[in-house]
Amino acid sequence: MKHNYKLTLAFDGTAYQGWQRQKTTDQTIQTVLERALSACLEGPIRLTGSGRTDAGVHAEAMSAHFITEEGWPAAAEGIADPEGFLWELNRRLPEDIRVYRLEEMPLSFHARFHAKGKIYRYQIDTRPKSGVFRRKYVCHIPGPLLVEEMRRSAGMLVGTHDFSGFTMDKTKGKSKVRTIYRIDIEAADGLLLLRFYGSGFLYHMVRILAGTLIEVGRGEREAESVLEILEHGERKAAGFLAPAQGLFLEQVLY
Repeated sequence: MKHNYKLTLAFDGTAYQGWQRQKTTDQTIQTVLERALSACLEGPIRLTGSGRTDAGVHAEAMSAHFITEEGWPAAAEGIADPEGFLWELNRRLPEDIRVYRLEEMPLSFHARFHAKGKIYRYQIDTRPKSGVFRRKYVCHIPGPLLVEEMRRSAGMLVGTHDFSGFTMDKTKGKSKVRTIYRIDIEAADGLLLLRFYGSGFLYHMVRILAGTLIEVGRGEREAESVLEILEHGERKAAGFLAPAQGLFLEQVLY
């Protein structure tokens, strides 16, 4: 009898070439997880993630699912004790990847197609020198930013739009229409947090949005410039691609 299991995991993406399995490297989150799962369950496992993350991007709550095949008594026996299975799985994983929840789902469940939305957080350190213990997880932009102008610009991005100007995805025929429910900007202790709530995000979309808002905050572009980018859909008109290290996948919504 087949079973479908959902994993919720966190990872520090610093050392990895993103989530997705690749032919040219073993240093992806998916590859490392599949190897650990396959060892635990004594058979090949293929994971399906809720989406992809770029090289260097982090996650606090990534989702993925896998289906155990029929005729695997070791698999059925191993997952019968979820706590013990998670302990064994995490023992086989490097310290920068942790699986902290295992749930059995209906066979119809799909981690990607059933996701209703995602929340991403982009972290900016505005102090003169970035903190010793968080320097690897922020984009360092020294000096004050025009936060209210950033918030005003962010408000113009909320809604359902064609985000062609905010992505590097050049796939022909693929819709670039996405919905951003809201963008929150929180400032505290020299740290500026940009939180993006959306139905889904295109390739590099959050990092380009963050780079554009940073340029607004620096006074390098007008807040209203985002309206022209949305209208004309030209990538070159948008802001810089903000560094991957400042981006966190915070939550996948189901």
